Amino acid sequence: MSEPASAIPTPSKAQVFLRRLASTAVLWTVILTALFSGIRFISEGVFILLIALLALAGLVEFYGIAEKRGMASFKISGVIGGLLLMVGTFLNVTGHLGTANGSPARVNDFETGFLILFVLGLCVRQFVSKRNVAGITAIATTLFGLMYVPWLLNFIQKISFFPFPTGSPVDAGKYFLLYFILVTKFSDMGAYAVGSLIGKHKMIPRISPGKTWEGFGGAILVSTSASLAFVYFFGAKMVGMNYLHAIILGVILSIAAVIGDLIESLFKREAGVKDSGKLFPGIGGILDLLDSLLFNAPLMYLYLRHVLVN
Repeated sequence: MSEPASAIPTPSKAQVFLRRLASTAVLWTVILTALFSGIRFISEGVFILLIALLALAGLVEFYGIAEKRGMASFKISGVIGGLLLMVGTFLNVTGHLGTANGSPARVNDFETGFLILFVLGLCVRQFVSKRNVAGITAIATTLFGLMYVPWLLNFIQKISFFPFPTGSPVDAGKYFLLYFILVTKFSDMGAYAVGSLIGKHKMIPRISPGKTWEGFGGAILVSTSASLAFVYFFGAKMVGMNYLHAIILGVILSIAAVIGDLIESLFKREAGVKDSGKLFPGIGGILDLLDSLLFNAPLMYLYLRHVLVN
């Protein structure tokens, strides 16, 4: 006989923190080990497989949250569109389509064209729908889901396969990817650890009762410290990076990570759910894992392209 829910002990904050840390470490260790394997077939194959699975699982979770909120969507069309977007971007950034070095302009043109066709496709999908009468809602929700998860996550691919100038360190894009993930996740851990220990002043309790200003300060401090430490050890592998950029990016990425977490909290609160899923112990679902990365990925890419490499 299963134990009553009321009799199951609630995990302590320390246990939740360790579970979050372990889940995050295991997942990204697999991805980064594949990236740095030195074998192109493995590094590229495992990378696109995992990043596409994360995007599609996150997209399914998002549509599930929208459905609990009573919002219609074309889930199958959205999932297929998300997969095509991820694979198409991958083929462009790796040079399998278009220019050999996957130029940013070529990739941006592909994504822009794809989004235009996707919107037109959703309109046609609504034309032939016999049951859905909430056409505007379905089209808007489906499109937002595609933009929120696969499109934002696509910037991770653009960072990893960024076309650096000739003579740049080998695997520079992979080091930037590792840097971006670590700085973002240290922001999450800093916010949770400091907020749990000394957090008293709530940030936006109507959206996320657990978020505090002390935790926000901890996110910035820990994230920026991690940024400086990474640049100290691996700065030579990162084109244009120095301690000033490390401080600027540490602050920017930590703030954006908190905002990304709050945005997902807003979605969950409106849908009346605590976690987007139960896949990762101590974290929840895919969106709970990705929320802080989604908005940080384009910020990291834009800083890399327009500030560090110009």
